[in-house]
Amino acid sequence: MMRIHTCWGAADNMLPVLEHTLCTWRDSFNLGLCSGLARHTYPKNRTSGRKSFISCSSNTEKELHVPSDIQLANSKVIYSVASATGHNQFAHPESNLRVSAIVDALENMELTPKFHGMEIVELKHFRPASVEDITSVHERAYVLGLEKAMEQASEQGLIIIDGSAPTYATPSTFHDSLIAAGAGLAVVDSVVTASKNSKEPPVGFALIRPPGHHAVPDGPMGFCIFGNIAIAARYAQRVHGLKHVFIIDFDVHHGNGTQDVFYEDPDIFFISTHKEGSYPGTGKIHEVGCGPGEGTTLNLPLPGGTGDVAMRTVFDEVIVPCAQRFKPDIILVSAGYDAHIFDPLANFQFKTATYYALAANIKQLAKELCGGRCIFFLEGGYDLKALSYSVADSFRAFLGEPSCASVIDPTSLYDEPSTKIKQAIDKVKAIHSL
Repeated sequence: MMRIHTCWGAADNMLPVLEHTLCTWRDSFNLGLCSGLARHTYPKNRTSGRKSFISCSSNTEKELHVPSDIQLANSKVIYSVASATGHNQFAHPESNLRVSAIVDALENMELTPKFHGMEIVELKHFRPASVEDITSVHERAYVLGLEKAMEQASEQGLIIIDGSAPTYATPSTFHDSLIAAGAGLAVVDSVVTASKNSKEPPVGFALIRPPGHHAVPDGPMGFCIFGNIAIAARYAQRVHGLKHVFIIDFDVHHGNGTQDVFYEDPDIFFISTHKEGSYPGTGKIHEVGCGPGEGTTLNLPLPGGTGDVAMRTVFDEVIVPCAQRFKPDIILVSAGYDAHIFDPLANFQFKTATYYALAANIKQLAKELCGGRCIFFLEGGYDLKALSYSVADSFRAFLGEPSCASVIDPTSLYDEPSTKIKQAIDKVKAIHSL
């Protein structure tokens, strides 16, 4: 057995969980797919290439079903599901049980089209993302290298494609990752279409994996293969002409991959709240973008123990004024649910009710600023019950239904480190003149 060493930085609380996980892995090796690849200027807008396919034969033109304009205009939630059941490793926290648990919870809590009629629309039989879609964000050498690596994955059953976190691949990973990105683009198409026919279009949610916000332009990282939300942002610009994209990342870990893609881009504002010192060690408060993109990256690292009170303050005093000043055409959300008090990979104290409030407030912000165009993309969240209940409560917020957070939320929590939180908020407000 080869022992894999990870680089978790200061997130020591993550180590015990993955120590056991890594000791169960056998016959894994590091491909080093991205070694020697130089970083350079990120790809600019390209012509749409969603008609081309690579290694994706399950979705054909005749199978595609697009909801009617009437269905879209009358809905409140549009979602897609890409469970990536073949992309899985036993005992790994980012497993194929995650999206399945959410889907089961939505069904059990009567939050599907079967129970809500036209209010909820599930997109099915969507196209995979094309290689051209992926290379609007990632280097072509990485994308084609990953496709080629599937041959080795078929022989080995499991390969480690990144030594940090670690990120694995199975024989279906390339295909599953194109499906995940495509599921996100399908939601973008539907929400934008709905916004042309309704003053209150539905909120979109891409229930997809593998997650994406750690994937950097030249490779995978931190459980992530392709940058789903970054690909969607470029797609919204290129295909739908939505120039100004506002990205909110409330995952407990910094979305370093998303930041890397847009660090010099003045037309995409990236704001991330995350645990200070956690994996991957990026997202310092002084990282604000550079060149023409200076000022359009905002990082707010927060201390361990941060919870509901802090996040509500951050939303009101940081996120809202940033969005109002930026004037977005669409809001995209990296929705990580690993800041939940029950999550094993962090020590924040978000509650299910915190996510309900975030969902409701972001929906309202989009209504006020960009015609209601808003789409959530699933990122982290590794306690299956906390994850599924929190996503379900997000759906309730989109529908305008009462929260059911009390079913799972603890009755008492530790006091939040209010002094440190206030210092961090005051500092970021001063840096960004808020």
